[in-house]
Amino acid sequence: MPPSEGRALLICSSGGHLAQLVALRPWYSRRPRTWITFDTPHARSLLNGEETVWAYHPTTRNIPNLIRNTGLALRQLLPRRNRPAVLISTGAGVAFPFFVLGRLLGVPTVYIEVYDRIDMPTLTARLCRPFTSLFLVQWPEQREMYPEAVVVGHLL
Repeated sequence: MPPSEGRALLICSSGGHLAQLVALRPWYSRRPRTWITFDTPHARSLLNGEETVWAYHPTTRNIPNLIRNTGLALRQLLPRRNRPAVLISTGAGVAFPFFVLGRLLGVPTVYIEVYDRIDMPTLTARLCRPFTSLFLVQWPEQREMYPEAVVVGHLL
């Protein structure tokens, strides 16, 4: 299968981050995909019928869960036969170990900055940016923080 048609790994926190990635349904609906997110009622509802791997949370300032999620990233990205063609995330912290490992393995990474952070960058965007192949923003004003970003408009 060509990389453009390969499996996508969609990584995000639940809640608004997940809602923004779900809004990309027209793009991902015809390609194989796996979701990495938190096991919450909202996520279960939105991702019913989707291949989903539950990540560990909370992620903010939680070193044990960072280690667990790094192990999860290793299990998802190291087996060559199942390696995704692209990693896509709107954040938050769960994305970081996937982007670091994805970059090391040569897997293209796409980060989409969330729509509600117009005046200052998110911590996850700052952490993932050096490991991102394509950085997307939803507001033209966000380009002041990320001059190399591509404005894609609102996802919601």
